[in-house]
Amino acid sequence: MILKVALDTPLRRVFDYLPPAAGGEITAARQISPGLRVRVPFGRRQAVGIIVQTVRDSSIAPAKLKRAHEILDERAVFDPVTFDLLRWAADYYHHPLGEVLAAALPASLRAGEAAQPRAAQRWTLTAAGRRQLETPAGPRAPRRQALLAHLAAAGSLESGADIGRAQLQSLAARGWALAEEVPARGAPLEFRPSDVTLTDAQTAAIGVITASLQRFGVHLLHGVTGSGKTEVYLQAIRAALERAAGGAGGEGQVLVLVPEIALTPQLVERFALRFSTGVVVLHSALAPAQRRDAWRAAHGGQARIVIGTRSAVFTSMKRLRLIVVDEEHDPSYKQQEGFRYSARDLAVSRAQRADVPVILGSATPSLETLENVAQGRYHELKLPHRPGAAQAPRMHLIDLRRFPSEQGLSQPAMQAISRHLADGGQVIVFLNRRGYAPCLFCCACGWVAQCAHCDARMTLHRRAGQLRCHHCGARAEVPALCGHCRQSVHAVGQGTERVEETLERLFPQAPLARLDRDTAGAQRAMHTVLDRVRRGEARILVGTQMLTKGHHFPDVSLVVILDADQGLFAGDFRATERLAQTITQVAGRAGRAARAGEVVIQTSFPEHPLLRRLIGAGYEGFAASALEERRAARWPPYSRLALLRAEARDETRLDAFLKAAAAGARPIAAGVTVLGPAAAVIARRADHFRAHLLIESAARAPLQRFLDRWLPLVETLPGPAGLRWSIDVDPLEVD
Repeated sequence: MILKVALDTPLRRVFDYLPPAAGGEITAARQISPGLRVRVPFGRRQAVGIIVQTVRDSSIAPAKLKRAHEILDERAVFDPVTFDLLRWAADYYHHPLGEVLAAALPASLRAGEAAQPRAAQRWTLTAAGRRQLETPAGPRAPRRQALLAHLAAAGSLESGADIGRAQLQSLAARGWALAEEVPARGAPLEFRPSDVTLTDAQTAAIGVITASLQRFGVHLLHGVTGSGKTEVYLQAIRAALERAAGGAGGEGQVLVLVPEIALTPQLVERFALRFSTGVVVLHSALAPAQRRDAWRAAHGGQARIVIGTRSAVFTSMKRLRLIVVDEEHDPSYKQQEGFRYSARDLAVSRAQRADVPVILGSATPSLETLENVAQGRYHELKLPHRPGAAQAPRMHLIDLRRFPSEQGLSQPAMQAISRHLADGGQVIVFLNRRGYAPCLFCCACGWVAQCAHCDARMTLHRRAGQLRCHHCGARAEVPALCGHCRQSVHAVGQGTERVEETLERLFPQAPLARLDRDTAGAQRAMHTVLDRVRRGEARILVGTQMLTKGHHFPDVSLVVILDADQGLFAGDFRATERLAQTITQVAGRAGRAARAGEVVIQTSFPEHPLLRRLIGAGYEGFAASALEERRAARWPPYSRLALLRAEARDETRLDAFLKAAAAGARPIAAGVTVLGPAAAVIARRADHFRAHLLIESAARAPLQRFLDRWLPLVETLPGPAGLRWSIDVDPLEVD
């Protein structure tokens, strides 16, 4: 037997090993199967890998094959569906299998720690133990006799309940007690109903999802902001778990994906109010031991509901009955470094393999999802209204050509803020640009503070007294005078820090909070800000796109969007879609309770078709028009893309590498078009030059066939020292 082992390396191959020896003989073949972890020699070190296949022969000479040291598991560390999904994902995204499998495990398991927690044991008294109990205790054994009496009275004990394992083992060593392993089981799951009155649309959506619980199907839950999508999730999850408990499959499990860590505590709180136990979270901010324990609970079946960010899509859950993807449109579901996968797309693929339904929820569905609805692949469930007295907010544009802004705020916007504060409402001021100002500028000679390591400007952070590059992280002191002409320098433009300063000056009586990456670097800091807003202690909230992520602020009655023009003229083909989603999502924070909501959008281009469609026809009207534009231009979802990104310090040799890759593609480019090389939008970042090749195809199959043939060729090409390249299938950005 030869073991094919995937190791956590960037090499696109698996490695052959002989099975480990056990007691002088080869480990029995029946004990070795795919999905088990194995410790093997790798170079001068030992490594932990995963067996992906067992075969009879190897291309390596038998004398050169090394023997594995040990098999670490009795059972596979992935359920069959997840293991199949991971292998498929490695092929589809063309990433080394070893890195893909490793990314799906907690760090401690990658290092070889046990995948299963130590099994609980139930101890009972033996006949010999009962006889000993009837024997008078000697002078040196009263505590042992008391143990026997305690065990006899209890009938059985689990170690750790009242007495420790070592004490019970001392009885077992004398034949007076017997231990048996207790299967780990989750506590009974109780669903606590709420006093929420469902709308007709919510009731209909729950009915459709519940009727499809035992087969694969994709449901787009398309609900306006504040329409109660979470309540639909909760009711559907309850039905899935109850149906699983009553069926032959036993207790079921549900996977819930959220786009941001910031949303996780908020959603967990909602779930904890409705489900008695069995809810665990999985995300990158957890301590290693917490992540390990949550993974073990999911793998063992004790966790009934797993809530996590994108990597949670790979969590081993052998009793999966339903998947929920909240805010399915969010770009955070796409991993942008290393293994570049889409958690949303893999959630659909996993549901199909497990033959269970998946719910994609959003107020602003991605254009790809809407096209899947149009083609009949997905089923759309609409929640068109907010429950109760809550109404959709009124939206209107402010023309900055007629009403120039003062430090980012126009006169009509300031008047609206003053009016809503006087009426007792809260106000959100949205600007997707952190820092004090995006540019430090000399009016005399035109000097601009540039990053020394990137083709980008440094952002002024006045409170920290620093210039910072938001691309490479470089920092510098703020100069008092221009380094060229020794004249004064000026901050140009607005960031959230400067807007905060302006609002504090204009509305000194209104307590203010700011939410961006600078103020919410830690989870606790973010929770503090959000709690202040929910308690009404902060009347004005200034922030970036972190405000768009599903937060519920009942007293917010006004949203002011300061700069709606950032995405109108961007070069990326998804820029307008992201802008429309951002505007719709942040606007949805207003008027979510009894207070009427208002949204003020500042723009220098009020006649722009995107803004007009968004105001006049809502997100659905925008999406219909945007899909027609995509179809005419043959951009996704009407084509398939892949992006070969490369970077190196030597710009000339980087260009030569990409030209050689493009030349190698031409003889095999059947059904695809290779464009480039082209420099990235920020051509130099962190002292590395960046460029790419874009591969286009009308369909997925020709693109995949081409990549299968082309990437091995790219791996053989010479390149500059320190060259780094990667392939991104279905890229979100062509940058």
